[in-house]
Amino acid sequence: MHPPHAWRLLAAALLALLLGLGSASAWAQDAPYDAVQRQTQAGDWAAALAQAEAWLAQHPADAQMRFLRAVALQRQGQTEAAQAAFTALTQEHPELPEPHNNLAVLHAAAGRLAEAQQALEQALRLHPHYAIAWRNLGDVQLQRAAESYRRALQHAPHAAGLAQRLQTVEALLAPAAAR
Repeated sequence: MHPPHAWRLLAAALLALLLGLGSASAWAQDAPYDAVQRQTQAGDWAAALAQAEAWLAQHPADAQMRFLRAVALQRQGQTEAAQAAFTALTQEHPELPEPHNNLAVLHAAAGRLAEAQQALEQALRLHPHYAIAWRNLGDVQLQRAAESYRRALQHAPHAAGLAQRLQTVEALLAPAAAR
């Protein structure tokens, strides 16, 4: 997955989470969700992470803040820590589709396309109308198609139309700014 494309997907997934996840807890009104989200969007990931961790020290079971913390970790480039945080959320709250989606983004960015597809399919089983997960699944499937076309070209470099198919799929995967 192209890094700019991955960040765009991550931002969209974060927005979907904030619109759809919510918290039924008594402290939801006092939680600094908006501040952490603003800091993350402004690129102040260290501040977002610090604020999320301060809140979680007092409210460790807050799934929404744990998700925001994982996003801040990912944005800071702490991929392994973010992956561990998203994985923990999928295990402790298997009913939430957003952590599955974001875990898929990490898998795809690392070239683990089969794992990404599995995570997205789980997100979609949980929430069949999750448009971001559908789009991400389409992107993963396009990446897998490009991978297959590249392999086919290695075995049959002069096969009619194969190079054109690869070029078409790669054009679809190119970041919007490059189109």
